[in-house]
Amino acid sequence: MNYGNLRALTAGAVALAVLPLAGMATPALAADVTLRLHQMLPAQASVPKNILVPWMEKIEEESDGRIEFQHYPAMQLGGKPPELVDQAIDGVADIIWTLPGYTPGRFPRTEVFELPFIMTNAEAVSRAFWQLGEETMLGADFKDMKVLGLWVHGPGLIHSKEPIESLDDLNGVKLRAPTRVTNGMFSSLGATPIGMPVPAVPEALSKGVIDATVVPWEVTGALKINELVDNHTDFGDEALYTATFILGMNKDSYESLPDDLKAIIDKNSGLALSAFAGAQMQRDDAPPRDDAIAEGANIIELSPEEISRWKEASAPTIEKWIAEMDEKGLDGTGLYNRAVELIEENTKQ
Repeated sequence: MNYGNLRALTAGAVALAVLPLAGMATPALAADVTLRLHQMLPAQASVPKNILVPWMEKIEEESDGRIEFQHYPAMQLGGKPPELVDQAIDGVADIIWTLPGYTPGRFPRTEVFELPFIMTNAEAVSRAFWQLGEETMLGADFKDMKVLGLWVHGPGLIHSKEPIESLDDLNGVKLRAPTRVTNGMFSSLGATPIGMPVPAVPEALSKGVIDATVVPWEVTGALKINELVDNHTDFGDEALYTATFILGMNKDSYESLPDDLKAIIDKNSGLALSAFAGAQMQRDDAPPRDDAIAEGANIIELSPEEISRWKEASAPTIEKWIAEMDEKGLDGTGLYNRAVELIEENTKQ
């Protein structure tokens, strides 16, 4: 499977309903199966355009049109981003793409990849995420759905109205972070974290609800964040944080497929999809960053000495998370050590 050759096209989306051919003269006139995919971002955003739509088209092509997708971007099937997981489980949609962290505490093992400064690059960490997912999560955290892909975005950084040139500048800043772990980290670093799904960020910035947000570069273009803030604090070769994503499918929708169509879904899922999606998200960081520089944005490159201060200040977040997982009986120490091991192995490849 060569995801690198997937074409980047515009929107479509998903939920699974099995439709009989009902005597149609040829399969080319009607699909055997229609799947509806539901997700939170506008169709022109990089994830739907460069990952989800090419993935759907590849499956449609390999199934000779027997599988057809309907793409519902920007929550067009209704509800809010934190409801996407239950929409997949309940069959409102057949397939969803979302952040496990939008439902805090529900998928605790996924949080290990969101811990500060654990990530190296998105492809390596996405491979590690899938591998640890197979070892510990698919039959536990994600037992109520069919998991198709697990990945992370590129290095997260701070986009702010006022310059954040040191750890001290973070004190009191109203900052949007995506998940429970990142909110906790920024709180310990002195900020005032405000959790919200990423589609809410532009309005929150424009109305002064928040002073800053943390997102990867790739989403800043679609959300026009570069038009709302002038300052971008970069951690160089380090990664302050990343966030985890899941492409998940309703179990009944999957099980109702004929075996040959299941095989096509399976072929286009798993480790290869996860690695491709993570790598693509990080590749998509470059254009918005280049646009921001061209528009005169203030790119703040922290020194290695300053980054060391952030690492030291954020270390208790890791210790706290490990202790919380241990208290839940989830072996936080083992999860953390295994995640680090897998990330190191995949980064060396």
